[in-house]
Amino acid sequence: MPAAIAIVAVLCAAAALPLSSVASPSIDQLNSQLSQQQSRQHSLSASIGGLSQVISSLDSQIALVQSREASVRADLARDRDQLTRVQGRLSAERRVLAILRARLARARLLLSRQLVSSYEDDKPDLVSVVLEARGFADLLERVDFLRRAELQQQAIIAITRAAKAQADEAARQLAQLEASERQITESAAVRAQALAGMNALLQSKQGALRQAMAAQQAALQASRARGSQLQSQISKLQAQQAAAQQAASSGSSLPALGPTGGWAIPYAIVLCESGGQNLPPNSAGASGYYQIIPSTWAGFGGTGPAAYLASKAEQDAVASRIW
Repeated sequence: MPAAIAIVAVLCAAAALPLSSVASPSIDQLNSQLSQQQSRQHSLSASIGGLSQVISSLDSQIALVQSREASVRADLARDRDQLTRVQGRLSAERRVLAILRARLARARLLLSRQLVSSYEDDKPDLVSVVLEARGFADLLERVDFLRRAELQQQAIIAITRAAKAQADEAARQLAQLEASERQITESAAVRAQALAGMNALLQSKQGALRQAMAAQQAALQASRARGSQLQSQISKLQAQQAAAQQAASSGSSLPALGPTGGWAIPYAIVLCESGGQNLPPNSAGASGYYQIIPSTWAGFGGTGPAAYLASKAEQDAVASRIW
C-alpha cells in the first residue's frame, strides 16, 4: 500500500509540472491575433485603393502623352517630307543656276571675241568696200548682218543674265525655306524625344506602383487566409468548450462516484488526474475523467476526437485497457 501511494504521489507531481512550452493559444489570444489581422487587412485595402487611384491617374496621363507624342511624330514625319521636297527643289535650282552661269559665261566670251575681232580688223576704206562688195545692197546686208548678230548676242546675254538673277533669287529663297524647315523639323524631333522620355518615365513609375500594389494584394490575401485560419481555430475551441459544458452538465446528473467504486483504475489516481470530473482538454490535450491524450485515446480504441466527448462507460473501458 505505501508503494502504491508513492506511485500515486509521483504521478500527481508529474501531472502538476508546468506545460507552458506546449500550451495552445487561448480563445482570447486567437481573438487578439484575428483582430490584428483584420486591422492589417483594413490598412492594406486602403493602401491598395490609394495605389489603384494613382495608377488610374497615371493611365490617363500616359494616354494623353502618347496621344501628344503620336501627333508630334506625325508632324515630324510631315516636316521631314517637306524638308526633303524643299531640298530637292533647291538642288534642282542650283543645277539650273550652274547651267545658266555657264551659258552666260559662253555668251560673254563670244561677244568679247566679236568685239575684239571687230576692233582688230582693218577698217575698210570706201574703195575696198566698193571693190569687195558685189554692190551697195550687198554691203548694207553685210553690215546689217554683223549688227544683228551683235544685237542677238547681247539679247542672249541679257536673257541669260535675267534668268540667272531669277535662279539666284529662287535659290536664295529655297535656302531660307530649307533653313526654316530644318529648324521646324529639329524642333519637332526634340519635342517627340521629350514626350517619349516623359512617356517612359510615367510607364516606369506605373510599373513600380503596379508591383507595389501586387505585393500588397498578395499580403492582403495571406492576411485573409490567416484570418480564416484563426477564425476556424476559434470556432473549434468554442465548439470544444460548448461540448465540455454539455458533458459537465450531463455528468452532474449522474450518481456521484467516489472511492467506493465505479472507476476502472484506482480512485487515488483518478482523483489526482481529474478530481473525478469529466474535464475538457488541458494544455497538453488530455481530457475526460482519466485525462487521456487524443493519441492514446485513439490507440486504445476510443471513439471520437477526445476522451471527454465519450460516455463514462467508454472512458472506463479505454482506461481499463490502458491500466
